[in-house]
Amino acid sequence: MTSGNPYDLPPVPKHPDDLEFSPSDEERNLAILAHLSGIAGILLGGLLGFLGPLIIYLWKKDSSVYIESQAKEALNFQITLLILSVVCIALAVVSCGVLCPVVFVPMILQFVFAILSALAVRAGKHYRYPFNIRLMK
Repeated sequence: MTSGNPYDLPPVPKHPDDLEFSPSDEERNLAILAHLSGIAGILLGGLLGFLGPLIIYLWKKDSSVYIESQAKEALNFQITLLILSVVCIALAVVSCGVLCPVVFVPMILQFVFAILSALAVRAGKHYRYPFNIRLMK
């Protein structure tokens, strides 16, 4: 029992790797937005999925470790998908259209992993994509 003195309170974990860490609702919502904004980027411009996570990362990187880590993870995934998209488009062009369906692989990966990551983040977990080029550490 505390005596009203703020120094008697137990320390609050600040890092997402702490076992007792529990992000706030705002942190969860912004992390979900970082992961789902890749879908909006694909729907709006095809290859602009990295803009949403980048904006959230730059906006909240100093105020929340959880949002920073999830936005970086989402940004790295979007960069990975951008590289994969360029490779798939090149394959389709070089094959004279025979491999044209391969162009849809990055979009399918985006939808599947955006949903999986959003569900994990909604539960307050730290999500890491199974394959990702981690340029931002």
